[in-house]
Amino acid sequence: MPRVRINNHDMYYEIHGQGPALICSGGWGTFCHGGERHIPEGLIAANQVILFDHRGIGESDDDVNIPASTALYAEDVIGLINHLALPAVHLVGIVGIGACIFQEVAIRRPDLVRSLVNSGAWAKVDRYFQKQMEIWLDIHRLQGFAAFQQKVVLEGFEAEFVNARWDRLMSPEGPWSELNGNLIAQERFTAAAIGHDTLDRLTAIKAPTMIIHTGRDQMTGPRFSDVLEAGIPQAVGVRFDDAPHVITNRDDRARFARSIVEFVAKY
Repeated sequence: MPRVRINNHDMYYEIHGQGPALICSGGWGTFCHGGERHIPEGLIAANQVILFDHRGIGESDDDVNIPASTALYAEDVIGLINHLALPAVHLVGIVGIGACIFQEVAIRRPDLVRSLVNSGAWAKVDRYFQKQMEIWLDIHRLQGFAAFQQKVVLEGFEAEFVNARWDRLMSPEGPWSELNGNLIAQERFTAAAIGHDTLDRLTAIKAPTMIIHTGRDQMTGPRFSDVLEAGIPQAVGVRFDDAPHVITNRDDRARFARSIVEFVAKY
């Protein structure tokens, strides 16, 4: 798969499927390199799904002299859209900073966005979430990646899922593995996440938008998602009242995927 020079860094990306162009991004990780199996079922079957490594992880490099921000990452996405000479695309942000980056894309270049999906997102952090991310970073610095991974898994997943899959989750290939041995990427993601602020600009998002609400989310729950749905003019919400930050229940995952596929298909 190709790498291209975009916005002062080499970006790695992959293209899966055929159909309307759709860019999908997650949190502090990637759906590339086999991770496409974690994309909501049905998206690749119906769309040309474009995935990429955020700067500083996977096979994308970074210029650490440029301050990290969701605006910087948004310009990376805009550069990729322009490089591929795409018309307006669907932006599907799943669980984390990718969704916030897509808010910035939708504000900066509304002409490039057909629809927007936000899951696990925020318009502006509060003290609780800021401290949560800072503690994760301190744990990684002082105790290592494995301790950080345990902390985030325990806060991000439901107990039943963790109990059944502990050994698989606590592995070098488990969640957030792209940060293993890559503390600087986590430092830059943390800075961008804390600095993200679209609160007073949400009305500038003109694309039809779907907001996912996860009722038992210890990180980015309804205190953030309700603000996004209320602030974005064309936003509709889908609620998963018993779901944590990462939706793992089989029935909820099926409804999550179906909701996204059907929403994207409307536009």
